[in-house]
Amino acid sequence: MPKGKYGVSVWTQVLLDKFLYGRPSQRLLQDFAHHGLHMSAGTLSGGLQAIAPMFAPIKQAFIDKLRSELHWHADETRWAVFMHALYSAGHHWYLWVFHARSVVHYVLHPSRAAQVVMDELQGVKSGVISCDRYSAYKKFARLNPGVVLAFCWAHQRRDFLELATRHPTFKGWALQWVGAIGELYHLNEVRLQTPMQSAGRGVAQIALEQGMQRMAAQLDEALADPKLGKPARKVLQSMKTHWSGLGVFVKFPWVPMDNNVAERDERAAVVGRKNFYGSGAQWAGELAALMYSVLATLKLWDINPRTWLYAYLQACAENTHRAPSDLSDFLPWTMDESRLAAMRAGQSAPGALAQVFDSS
Repeated sequence: MPKGKYGVSVWTQVLLDKFLYGRPSQRLLQDFAHHGLHMSAGTLSGGLQAIAPMFAPIKQAFIDKLRSELHWHADETRWAVFMHALYSAGHHWYLWVFHARSVVHYVLHPSRAAQVVMDELQGVKSGVISCDRYSAYKKFARLNPGVVLAFCWAHQRRDFLELATRHPTFKGWALQWVGAIGELYHLNEVRLQTPMQSAGRGVAQIALEQGMQRMAAQLDEALADPKLGKPARKVLQSMKTHWSGLGVFVKFPWVPMDNNVAERDERAAVVGRKNFYGSGAQWAGELAALMYSVLATLKLWDINPRTWLYAYLQACAENTHRAPSDLSDFLPWTMDESRLAAMRAGQSAPGALAQVFDSS
């Protein structure tokens, strides 16, 4: 950076330490000091603020790629931003995640409004969103009839488990439904493990369809029982309401039964939320969302994150502290095979932690 005394390897370590390993900045500075590198908190914050704009073209490339896909996992979780903003209650903001086949993108926003989904998937007219039953996704699907919502069976299963915990008189009944859902997972796994063009694939598909039909019949029969208790009826009515979305995976084998992919994506943010509480300013929160996007996408492609970050920051340094004009060497879906293989192998990354401190 202009007039900066710390090199690329230091800032690579800073970004990884905070956003991949989830360590608070003060602990990192203490670690640096014990190695003889004395960086102030202001220098760290100023450096990150200077680095953030260098990733803006990467962010746009991620969004463009996301909108070109046909299937997305989506979820949102709390994230604190210690500043006031319109529509936010106190410091409660949200980190939304959108996970497609080739790219993962996080969005920081002060609300859980459907507008976040509409902005993120702007121009999308068709596709499948794997999600929970939150109303924002439903509104987006209503406005875009070509978009199908695939509701999460893990959430449906959780409803029955919570019923068993909160209302012990329904425990045996609820666990029977949990077992029935487990059987659906088994039937789907058998289908997916059967080769596409084999005769067994058709048999497995029919078995899965019949399993869904049996559960639908059981659902209707249970709801028709006037003696069914109110807590149990509430769970089944929700299941009935969302039945069409729960069955999307039957028609489209490439759609998972649950939204666990997005929930796993949120783990890094949850660790950060617990370890350093969130972000002290909007720019810092947006940098967090951007870095979580980069790191999750690199993981998707099995790319060594230290190798990628070091190479990207070095390219920015060589381009007068701006993003390189040609991003093809840094987007996994545009890299040539040899570069992708090198990135996966960790070639050209700093080899030892000592090199981080030597660069100062």
